[in-house]
Amino acid sequence: MGTFQHPSAIVRLRPWPDMQARGGRRRTTRKPLAQNGQLPRILKRIYFAAGMLVAVTVLGTLGFMLIDDSGSSFSDALYMTLITITTVGYGEAVPLHTIGARIYAGLIAFIGFGGVTFLFTSLSVFFLESDFDFTLRRGRMNKKIDHLNKHFIVCGYGRVGQNVGAELFATKRTFVALDPDLQLLLSQADRNDLLVWQHGDATDDDQLITAGIDRAQGIFAVSNDDAKNMMIALTAKQLNPNVRVVARCHDVRSEEKLRKAGADQVVLPDFTGGLRIVSMMVRPQAQGFIEAIMRSDENIRMEEITLPADFKPCALGQLKLRNPEVILMAVRGEGHWQFNPQDDFELRPGQVLVAMATPQGLVSCEKALGA
Repeated sequence: MGTFQHPSAIVRLRPWPDMQARGGRRRTTRKPLAQNGQLPRILKRIYFAAGMLVAVTVLGTLGFMLIDDSGSSFSDALYMTLITITTVGYGEAVPLHTIGARIYAGLIAFIGFGGVTFLFTSLSVFFLESDFDFTLRRGRMNKKIDHLNKHFIVCGYGRVGQNVGAELFATKRTFVALDPDLQLLLSQADRNDLLVWQHGDATDDDQLITAGIDRAQGIFAVSNDDAKNMMIALTAKQLNPNVRVVARCHDVRSEEKLRKAGADQVVLPDFTGGLRIVSMMVRPQAQGFIEAIMRSDENIRMEEITLPADFKPCALGQLKLRNPEVILMAVRGEGHWQFNPQDDFELRPGQVLVAMATPQGLVSCEKALGA
């Protein structure tokens, strides 16, 4: 599966954007507004329209001065050009007696009015571009969400939510980032153009429905508010009783309430962080090995696969699951664990296989088992 890092390297923690970049995701910096979306193209249109109007005004003024044999003044010719371009029609300041003069005036009116229309249209788009660009991006996100299936919903895309997203990206799992902070979502989308996001409150039924909760595999309630996480868990279970909910909890007194609200698993970061710190002290090599696996370029993880109900019982060796991408660790079934199962171990429907695998190895196992 590749060479692991030395455990001593684990102290060099990397921020979330670097984790994305290391996982093969393109990292970009947030661009100024003038460099985003369609603004550069719109500005070019405005400059072109303004330049065209100036050129038509100069050409029209000179032309009308030459048309009038009696010698119209510069002010009369300029006034004639302006009322012709804008099609105001207050009267001819320069007399047009010949067919050529009238054709010339018609051309100036046609080109000039087109330039004025083009300029004001471009200015309108310029002032509305931000809202228009957001509407387009929101529409694209909704289309992406509509095509997702067995995905995850990360409710709260702050510091913890971004780390959850980094792990899901690393293991090639699709998810929707749902957060009420629009600027946060846009900044993260600029860092990673593969991010699928939705702006809204995760406690709102409509927001979870739009995020595809009926097709979702699981929900992460990881906002920084225990009460909000409780409402997310309760709402999610009401909309889809089969969805798995993992909730973040700060106050240990809220753990039982979160479980009653519908959370399948409650994680207390302070508690688990304390256990991890102790492990780093008393068993540094073992904990370092786990940390090295988590930070390996192959994205190796401990994965689990549940055998489907239609799985035909057979010996483990018949499936040839063990390969350079997969290390089978244990099988859970009928209330007990079978560690390091041998080739003659019989696999049955409902059992859960626990393996150390890369994302590619996990896919190959799921195909072999029909999961």
